Amino acid sequence: MPSTPLPADPTSATGPVLDLGADVTALTAAICDIESVSQHEEALADAIEAALRPLAHLEVTRDGNTVVARTSLGRDERVVLAGHIDTVPLTDVPNLPTRRVDDELWGRGTVDMKGGVAVMLRIAAEVTEPARDLTFLFYECEEIDGTFNGLARLADTSPDQLAGDFAVLLEPTNGAIEGGCKGTLRVEITTKGIAAHSARPWKGHNAIHDAGAVLARLSAYEAETITVDGLDYHEALQAVGITGGIAGNVIPDRCVVTVNYRYAPDKDTDAALAHVRQVFDGFDVELTDAADGARPGLLLPAAKAFIDALGVPVSAKEGWTDVARFSGLGIPAVNYGPGDPNLAHMDDERCPVGQYGDAEAALLRWLA
Repeated sequence: MPSTPLPADPTSATGPVLDLGADVTALTAAICDIESVSQHEEALADAIEAALRPLAHLEVTRDGNTVVARTSLGRDERVVLAGHIDTVPLTDVPNLPTRRVDDELWGRGTVDMKGGVAVMLRIAAEVTEPARDLTFLFYECEEIDGTFNGLARLADTSPDQLAGDFAVLLEPTNGAIEGGCKGTLRVEITTKGIAAHSARPWKGHNAIHDAGAVLARLSAYEAETITVDGLDYHEALQAVGITGGIAGNVIPDRCVVTVNYRYAPDKDTDAALAHVRQVFDGFDVELTDAADGARPGLLLPAAKAFIDALGVPVSAKEGWTDVARFSGLGIPAVNYGPGDPNLAHMDDERCPVGQYGDAEAALLRWLA
């Protein structure tokens, strides 16, 4: 297959320059070629801010390496378009600079999710009189611990910056619409025994053997499929870890089974935890981590218009994404963006260039 390196991104005295007049594939390549591994997004944030500031129809603000641009036209509805600008680290396999191979763009970020960022920037530049007021959120640190997430920080410190009637997170969905997302929680289920020498097990009680009852309940568990706003969310309750034992000659006095529950967005953490405690009634269950999901809000006028304008398949988001942060603010949200999520973070990360153009054209139909 012929491989064509794309031209280097132009730079100014202060850093890389993004040309919002370039076609969306060239813009995606330019954005990808500005390396922005989590917590090192400053150069890209600078370039995005510099590209947006001259646009008279936008009010641009910045918080750390998170850039916000908004229209204020007095429309009846406000739509939020959001995308993170960081990537996972590069690997020993060269995946920057980007390169064009036939009809695909290869390189770190081409899927997750700088194609979506490029689409947002093109829309920000092109749609000066949108049918709905628009907020564009280009945020930092999505790929690492949530305490660093720029969107989460704004939700805590400046929720007015995120305000809207409907939000679209341009995460890769292979060009389909994925509504809302499931919630997730993890618990530790502890069994307790009595330590003893493994040559004389009758002197103790084996906590790992008792964990078999926990695993038996998981094996027998039948997960539900729950319909929310017309979409089917497949729940899941699975063991994701087990620890126990201190030495090869000691009967273990403690065993911990870590269980992950992925639950439909019809329930919150309290309801989800109550369900898990019911499943494991009689065991010591401790919550260690939780994040609620998000309802898709597909019955709202903005969401209906979005689906009608795009004309692409619609399904439930089976994982967890930052749409949940919008849901926490009372803003229904969906995932929609170019790129196959199965290729995210891979050494051979790549996206058909047609998906970039399709996403841009679809959003133009909806917003203009």
